[in-house]
Amino acid sequence: MKITRQLCLPLLLTGLLASAVAAPSTATARTGGAHPATAPPGTVGPAAPRPAADDIRARIAAVPGMRVVKENPAPAGYRSFALVYRQPVDHRHPGRGSFEQRLSLLHRSTARPMVLYTGGYDLNTRDPGFRAEPTGIVDGNQISVEQRYFGTSRPHPTDWSKLDIWQAASDHHRLIRALKTVYRAAWISTGGSKGGMATVYHRRFYPHDVAGSVVYSAPNNTDDRDDTAVDRFLQRVGSPACRSALTAVQRAMLGTRRAEMAGRLARRSADQGYTFHTVGSADRALELTVLQLPLLFWMQQEEGDDCAIPGPAAPGDALFTWFAEKTMLPAFSDYYLAAMTASYYQLGTQLGQVSMAAPQLAGLLRYPGIQEMRTYVPRSIPLRFRPDAMPDIDRWVRHHGSELLFVYGERDPARAEPFRTGRGSRDAHVYLAPHTSHVVRIGKLAPRDRARATSALRRWAGVDSPTEW
Repeated sequence: MKITRQLCLPLLLTGLLASAVAAPSTATARTGGAHPATAPPGTVGPAAPRPAADDIRARIAAVPGMRVVKENPAPAGYRSFALVYRQPVDHRHPGRGSFEQRLSLLHRSTARPMVLYTGGYDLNTRDPGFRAEPTGIVDGNQISVEQRYFGTSRPHPTDWSKLDIWQAASDHHRLIRALKTVYRAAWISTGGSKGGMATVYHRRFYPHDVAGSVVYSAPNNTDDRDDTAVDRFLQRVGSPACRSALTAVQRAMLGTRRAEMAGRLARRSADQGYTFHTVGSADRALELTVLQLPLLFWMQQEEGDDCAIPGPAAPGDALFTWFAEKTMLPAFSDYYLAAMTASYYQLGTQLGQVSMAAPQLAGLLRYPGIQEMRTYVPRSIPLRFRPDAMPDIDRWVRHHGSELLFVYGERDPARAEPFRTGRGSRDAHVYLAPHTSHVVRIGKLAPRDRARATSALRRWAGVDSPTEW
């Protein structure tokens, strides 16, 4: 089983982000100036003698700190490269260790715009020809970035204190400065879900790195103590019949059919070699997953989709198979938690978590506090939540954010706590795609909104003529 990047939803909405460790001063962030130590010598400045202009592989390899791993098959009109770029573990003290950050480059032309894309987690290496929607709209190049401490982009040993939103934003900043020696046209940044959140955080600390940003399905949890907005959204979304059917399944799985379902989860996991030492047991994993079922269900449910939910008395195989598909079981096994430790660490230290109230499960819950991030992260890794980071991001968007495009799906719980523009925002827009859930695109907007959003993106990218996408 593979947990997809766009639907790693327990990680995302079980928490959001909070405060950066010793973030740069407001003056530095608002002027777009780099922290004095964010750009090691050689990243920017007089370029070394360049290879032939048409030898893009050699030009990329000549960027200080960059290594070309291999060239991949690419769509017509592109070249695709697997790259790694050496980043400091601590951008404030770049001499104190480094790691290689994985990248994927789709090269079209140095005269075209460049799109910086992040999925928010590890790099998608299965599809090196993947193009994000903005890349197609502007007919541009694309550099896809693995986030620090995900995948193989992790120093060993791992200093978890250096995983915060400012350090990750500084990774993007330093990479952009390095590649602007080759790609001098306009830059656009984009990402969806947790990747959209990372896109906003990068803009807050380095607002002038790119000409504009397209942010999809990004929650904005400014008060980690208050999750009532998500609770209210889940009480209204969809039809009453569909919500009632979900509640009936939840109550059955934690009530009359709990032993059966926990047993199935334990047996299937054992057959696949999965354990639950971090969460504690298959029964604890079942309760946690059942609590998150409405969130996960509505993130995947488009309007018009058949709301086919098994009844509480459905055959065991049918009920468990449906539940496993909707909740990505066994997502809370040790194997998958280890792969996602960086995400849960971020949620537990800066992004914040969403804990569903679940009054419909009164009398059926056995494990108070199980939705806390400590459940997911090994005890050997310290977790200390810092509550000032997300309010700071929100204030920047409303008072200083510019060239920002937020796109949400109408039926997506992520929009329960959305980013909003304010009086200080300039050329910033929020759009809602009707009948759409978490996987949203500009192409799913209503025609008038789609035209406006596309026009803004092309204007930022300096692209005049429309392209088909």
